[in-house]
Amino acid sequence: MAGIDTGDTAWMIVATALVMLMTPGLAFFYGGLVRRKNVLSVMMQCFMLLGVMSIQWVLFGYSLAFGPDQGGVIGDFSWAALAGVGQEPNADYAATIPHQLFMLFQMMFAVLTPALIVGAFAERMKFSAFLIFSVLWATVVYDPMAHWVWGVGGWLRELGALDFAGGTVVHINAGMAALAAALVIGKRKGHPDISPPHNLPFAILGAALLWFGWFGFNAGSALGANGLSVSAFLATQLGAAAAAVAWAVVEWIKGRRPTALGTISGAVAGLVAITPAAGFVTPLGALGIGALAGLVCYLSVVVVKGKLGYDDSLDAFGVHGVGGMLGALLTGLWATATVNPGGADGLFHGNAALLLWQFVALLVCAAYSFVLSYGLLKLVDRTLGLRVSEDKENIGLDLTQHSESAYTLVG
Repeated sequence: MAGIDTGDTAWMIVATALVMLMTPGLAFFYGGLVRRKNVLSVMMQCFMLLGVMSIQWVLFGYSLAFGPDQGGVIGDFSWAALAGVGQEPNADYAATIPHQLFMLFQMMFAVLTPALIVGAFAERMKFSAFLIFSVLWATVVYDPMAHWVWGVGGWLRELGALDFAGGTVVHINAGMAALAAALVIGKRKGHPDISPPHNLPFAILGAALLWFGWFGFNAGSALGANGLSVSAFLATQLGAAAAAVAWAVVEWIKGRRPTALGTISGAVAGLVAITPAAGFVTPLGALGIGALAGLVCYLSVVVVKGKLGYDDSLDAFGVHGVGGMLGALLTGLWATATVNPGGADGLFHGNAALLLWQFVALLVCAAYSFVLSYGLLKLVDRTLGLRVSEDKENIGLDLTQHSESAYTLVG
């Protein structure tokens, strides 16, 4: 077919599958960190989004996020139900792969992002309320923000803010929604005296799957099998590695030994922070971003959360929100057009304006996500109720656990 590059297409099919794997990986990561009685609940929430968000994306989400621009704010419904989204490439987004493949790649981002929020309200949200909130949030918060940053005509894209693979759209967005959820739903019963993670090997497996899938997330955002994809792949590896080591070293200094939970948390923090910068920075820049992410996210999770007292169960805000904001700002420092001529130079390469645009994008997206997420959670709470009953919270039952035999396997 004219315009299609078979190598680019093959790579993007693989990258799309890798990003899809991140949601089950997140289910294992979160599932290992909760108490035994809640593992199926958390894993079911993550897995269910693979179905629900895929349908929302095809029916109208993709059109709102990437469809023809309406005032720089949102797409229209021209591509609803994939009308006009076929096998021919769309040169505005990816000139060498089928338009449907670009849509599928972005679908996996739309699936993963609301799943990240689960970490904030794990163990205490009703399944029905979770489903309604997720669909509303994807439509009202995620889709418009994706258009602002990535859509042709989106106002932050036109401003010059950079987000290679989702530091703003995915991680700041989900992190601020997570903070809103933690505040609206309230603390778990017994907080802060909550039993430790029930299965760290589960969590380590989940972190490994996330790291593996993140190569599709970041390197795939080059939208082709090319040098930029390799550069983003390398930056992803170095960002995660530096953050994992940095977090472990801080734990070693503070507590005289590093921990498995801290090391995998550091790796995820590094993956988050390098995401907006992956296609714009040198290997040394990636190491710097990763090291700072390990330190800053450690302070956010271990020090700041304890002082403020909110119950972000699995540190969705402390890792994804804080890591995403840090990565967005550091992109404004380390980005260089020598890595990606389609990007821009940052402050360390003589262009202070990029740091300003990154800061503007950070503030606007963080405020938008927090305010609308807070409002949507209040709306769902008043209609369906957000929180499981006290009896169910005490014994860990949820609508995701459909039989005594299923519960017994994990209880």
